[in-house]
Amino acid sequence: MAAASDALRVERLVLALNGRRYEAAADELDPSTTLLEFIRTRTPFRGPKLGCGEGGCGACVVLIAKYNPKTDEVTEFSASSCLTLIYSLNFCSVITTEGLGNTRDGFHAIQKRMSGFHASQCGFCTPGMCMSIFSSLVGADNSKRPQPPNGFSKLKVSEAEKAFSGNLCRCTGYRPIVDACKSFASDVDLEDLGLNIFWKKGDKKPDVGKLPSYTFGGGICTFPDFLRSEIKTLQQHLDDVNITTSKGSLYHPTLQNYTLCGGIFTFLDFLKSSLKYQRYHLNDANNTVSKDGWYHPTSIKQYYELINSTLFSECSVKVIVGNTSAGVYKDYDLYNKYIDIGGIPELSSIVRKAEGIEIGAAITISRCIEILEKESKHMSSPNGSVVFRKLADHMSKVASPFVRNTASLGGNIILAQKKPFPSDIATILLGAGSTVCIQVVEEQRHITLEEFLEQPPLDCTSLLLSIFIPHWILDSPTETSLVFQTYRAASRPLGNAISYVNSAFLGHVSFDESSGDHVLSNLHLAFGAYGTEHAIRARKVEKFLTGKLLTASNIHGAIQLLKETIVPMKGTSHPEYRISVAVGFLFSFLCVHVKGIADPGKTFSTSPDDSVDIIEHDSPLTSRQETISGDEYKPIGEPMKKYGVELQASGEAVYVDDIPAPKNCLHGEFIYSTQPLAFVKNITFKSSLSSQKIMAVVSAKDIPKEGQNIGSMSMFGDEPLFGDPITEFAGQALGVVVVVEYDIVDLKPPILTLEQAVQNNSYFNVPAVFYPKQVGDFSMGMAEADHKILSTEVKLASQYYFYMETQTALAIPDEDNTIVVYSSSQYPELAQTVIAKCLGIPLGNVRVITRRVGGGFGGKAYRSFPVATAAALCAYKLRCPVRMYLNRNTDMIMVGSRHPMKAHYSVGFKSDGKITALHLDLLIDAGISEDLSPIIPSGVISALKKYNWGALSFDIKLCKTNNTSKSSMRAPGDTQGSLIAEAIIEHVASVLSLDANCVREMNFHTYDSLLLFYPASAGEESTYTLHSIFNRLALTSSYRHRADTVKQFNICNKWRKRGISCVPLIFNVSPRSAPGRVSVLKDGSIVVQVGGIEIGQGLWTKVQQMTAFALGQLWPEGCEGLLERVRILQADTLNLIQSGVTGGSSTSESSCAATLQACKLLISRLNPIMNKLRLQSATVSWDNLISQASQENVNLSASVYWVPEQGSNSYLNYGAGISEVEIDLITGAITILKSDLVYDCGMSLNPAVDLGQIEGSFIQGVGFFIYEEHQTNSDGLVVSNSTWDYKIPSVDTIPKQFNVEVLNTGYHKNRVLSSKASGEPAVVLASSVHCALREAIRAARKDFSCSTEPAGTSPLIFQLNVPAPMTVVKELCGFDIVEKYLENLSAHESAS
Repeated sequence: MAAASDALRVERLVLALNGRRYEAAADELDPSTTLLEFIRTRTPFRGPKLGCGEGGCGACVVLIAKYNPKTDEVTEFSASSCLTLIYSLNFCSVITTEGLGNTRDGFHAIQKRMSGFHASQCGFCTPGMCMSIFSSLVGADNSKRPQPPNGFSKLKVSEAEKAFSGNLCRCTGYRPIVDACKSFASDVDLEDLGLNIFWKKGDKKPDVGKLPSYTFGGGICTFPDFLRSEIKTLQQHLDDVNITTSKGSLYHPTLQNYTLCGGIFTFLDFLKSSLKYQRYHLNDANNTVSKDGWYHPTSIKQYYELINSTLFSECSVKVIVGNTSAGVYKDYDLYNKYIDIGGIPELSSIVRKAEGIEIGAAITISRCIEILEKESKHMSSPNGSVVFRKLADHMSKVASPFVRNTASLGGNIILAQKKPFPSDIATILLGAGSTVCIQVVEEQRHITLEEFLEQPPLDCTSLLLSIFIPHWILDSPTETSLVFQTYRAASRPLGNAISYVNSAFLGHVSFDESSGDHVLSNLHLAFGAYGTEHAIRARKVEKFLTGKLLTASNIHGAIQLLKETIVPMKGTSHPEYRISVAVGFLFSFLCVHVKGIADPGKTFSTSPDDSVDIIEHDSPLTSRQETISGDEYKPIGEPMKKYGVELQASGEAVYVDDIPAPKNCLHGEFIYSTQPLAFVKNITFKSSLSSQKIMAVVSAKDIPKEGQNIGSMSMFGDEPLFGDPITEFAGQALGVVVVVEYDIVDLKPPILTLEQAVQNNSYFNVPAVFYPKQVGDFSMGMAEADHKILSTEVKLASQYYFYMETQTALAIPDEDNTIVVYSSSQYPELAQTVIAKCLGIPLGNVRVITRRVGGGFGGKAYRSFPVATAAALCAYKLRCPVRMYLNRNTDMIMVGSRHPMKAHYSVGFKSDGKITALHLDLLIDAGISEDLSPIIPSGVISALKKYNWGALSFDIKLCKTNNTSKSSMRAPGDTQGSLIAEAIIEHVASVLSLDANCVREMNFHTYDSLLLFYPASAGEESTYTLHSIFNRLALTSSYRHRADTVKQFNICNKWRKRGISCVPLIFNVSPRSAPGRVSVLKDGSIVVQVGGIEIGQGLWTKVQQMTAFALGQLWPEGCEGLLERVRILQADTLNLIQSGVTGGSSTSESSCAATLQACKLLISRLNPIMNKLRLQSATVSWDNLISQASQENVNLSASVYWVPEQGSNSYLNYGAGISEVEIDLITGAITILKSDLVYDCGMSLNPAVDLGQIEGSFIQGVGFFIYEEHQTNSDGLVVSNSTWDYKIPSVDTIPKQFNVEVLNTGYHKNRVLSSKASGEPAVVLASSVHCALREAIRAARKDFSCSTEPAGTSPLIFQLNVPAPMTVVKELCGFDIVEKYLENLSAHESAS
């Protein structure tokens, strides 16, 4: 075959990273290397984190800047570095959070404000948050908006939450992050911002001058001059040799024989030398050049020469633009060749035509939005602009900003054409009547998008060149009006969630004067994502409606046709929901043009001055925080910023995966079973590029003969590290691949459900000491009852931890048969024990170190052991360091989750709502091993006991199933128990037609009944604050008025309903023993070691404050001066023993108690020295005191082991929460309008820390009760195993108004400086959202008289399980409510 045109192959990569120059040869970098991998393995920067590898969490966000030498312009945008391939950034500049600011150069205003607004807890997500906010500020400042006042950006308050809408945070609840971002907005009212360190509440007029100074434009050079110079020089040479490219910043000649360097002189010297370009004759079979690499065709001709060459005949090749598809459809194997088609001019062109606009397929979605918005503003016809404007608005809800910035318009459509990808963009462009231009070898074809989607999946011989979007402006005025609408039903309003169903409708509407009705013509009705291979047009419906009068009966007929058209494929989740929503969308579009039909798109307020009803769905978030700082124990009680928070914001805080890889470090990944109860016959690997990188497989056979197959343990039992030879559950580890296909033989049927566990009598024993105590005589209580509810069911599903940092460990073999393991663990002490047992070596030979944890919530306690143990085993066997960092999918499948439960309750009660007896039958799914499951029953019953049930009995069974082991998760047991209690209360209220709050208060404890139900923890009568809290909350939140307003709202609105509910909180806390050591060094600096682990809960901050307070009496300038001298050290199991587990909300106070005790011991040693020195001078400095003590050989290190005093082993926390929600009956979408919380923190050690814990735990609870669907397949394997399938709350799903009051309830003699726990209890208050949702659904069912329960059952009584996402809401409101509504209207039409 004759040689064809040549194409340049990238031989060197040049880019700037935080202003530094990096250069690497192609042989040094695999073409599949992502930007994130490059940054974290080849540079000193660790700010961007690997949170999901899917572009779904934002932990890895960076800013990318590209320079165009022809226009001398720099374009900046945020991007997901886990998806961006490094070779796509040739001659680009990248900024990470370290580039904004750091310890040496000073911190950026964003980092300082994130710190000062208490917007970082575990800190793992904070670098990505900072970069998203920075990108938004830069984008706003580069706009043509008016210049803002000094100290502000051009950003608007309404844009603040959208600035990081794709970033996830599991800790904070987002509210303080929104405040930090709002503080930059030009239209912000500073008084509306939440708690911060810059001014105190009540200050007369907060001044922007008190905030860290912001430099307009961001204050950072995003594209360094040296890189501009190189590009200009390169462009000049390219022009000299007559090489033209469409992206001058992306192409460069082959560079040979140059090593990685930091300066620019090597490169420039090369350019000055004889410039020769290495060409590859692609069709030359004798070509000896390496086939691997990154290829940049600069024309369609070059592209076809590439794919038709022998070079690409038998290799793994991927054609890309932005590579964002890898976040949706994982690359399960590596590619050794990439063809980047972004440099082909035709794919990046924008052509304005008379009928519309043609957009190149490689144009990013973000750029497409800009183009459409700009075009819509410049159109003279009002009707003409509607299509482009609505398309742009809908596209802004697709994915997230940092994904839209790199994802191409054509790539999205190609994905929808080749795979069953639920693309919004394909659907809305289909509805707009778009066409596409494709290149097939030498022929260009123009076809409709509908025809394109219906073709067989495209291969690399076809190129999508462009998409043409008509604007639908008519040449001459007519009597018809253009109507165009798009719709989507997704779990998140602002995007970052795929649609259950989407649609786009276009047509021309005219008025028929004879009938007074409207008529539609030229209809385009597009539907997608409902479980179809691709978006479709509902042709039969279009034909049916065209020319017909728009009446209720005709719309009803169209809907019947639509239901025949919208048929989800087999296996599609929620098929009935998708059909129903599609029907609702068409109804919403058509009903606007029909007189007498209530418009679902409109919300009617009860009165114009009603404060409740002005809460709009797109209004900015607002909040109020009330805290009281104590002066008695300063700096204890002060809302100080978190210890080390700037390091978290700047990316300098070190997590386990940030520890530089030691020499010869290997990386391990679990092999796990996909089936339960199967005999592992053998493990083989498919031949692939990935398998070539495997160095070893470590399994149970490699455990030392002195060791044991143990991966986790608790006081109740052990769990094996590997399934050998039988895998007991889907997701169980079979071994570790050190960088599958395996045969299995099924055994007996597995036990996967609670019902199957009961049938097989498969239970774990709950030791008597952990089994809760019953109260009273149930039979007698039922005999006293006027009414009874018998055996009613409540189901609660599981919840995944979704810590931002997945399970990780680094194991390093050391001398003398010892090993050091860095583990992200809440329980290093027990991890040490498990590792030692597995390896068969003494505990003293195992050192486990934990500095900080990127989120835990209980999942980094016992569930962290298998990862640490597996890494240790691999390192021990291979005698080299081994790092394990579970990818998000593996973590979600293997680690476990919150306990699923099924409860049946029988309750007796009086006619006034007073409950006399309750019996609960409870089944708990513990999974395959005990873990901590035997303690869960006591948590459930403890939460249940918050009401006086009269008599309380229960039968609890802990079921053993072939599922992953369930473990403790934030407020374990209490979260489920509280919801069960509220379900019972609301059921009783419903039966009696009473207000649920009246029934609640009727069954509140008196102090005497509190002692009966909580004999060990009730405390003194003065500490029982629930009644006053509940009354205070009802008063401050205007509960009665709001409840009345909700009723009126529901009368006025047909398609939207609201609900409001108030729930109480009683939470039992049990402090545990804790070690502590305080040491003063010769220069007066102080180092503190405690057993507790910093997991984001502010433990280090409180310990720092406690140290300064306790030693402050020896500091002449006041205790605040000591704060800067205090350093908290990481946990080390050979340095500080008996550390225990960090959990149960009490570790902070236990660590503070140990610190206080150690400080007192130091003071007792230092006081004699102080007294001597005071005889010589009235004022003794701290430095002189320590110097003298050192000279006199005083022991300046005090170690203690604090043990709670008898009688103070447990206590009760109190609180209450009110939530108001609104539901959309067409889609089931849920909006939390307002949540008000009041929480008793005793005398808070740090109100800012406690406030953050309360808000964060509440939002995590909202996730459990509403949004998070933990799903498994028929084998028990977790299938909701990614950010695409599992949706934790995001900034657009939190309450629109979020108000929290942290009460200071005074002196509590048995508490640490009168403080109380805050980490877990507020999770329980999120049940107020679930209860409010029930009320809203009840209002809808009342309106439509629908019942999903057995015949004869009132529609007002129904089962609302956990979680209750929009699909469940829609089902309970009725899948057929639109049809019923239209049938009634049609009947009226016929009658009239």
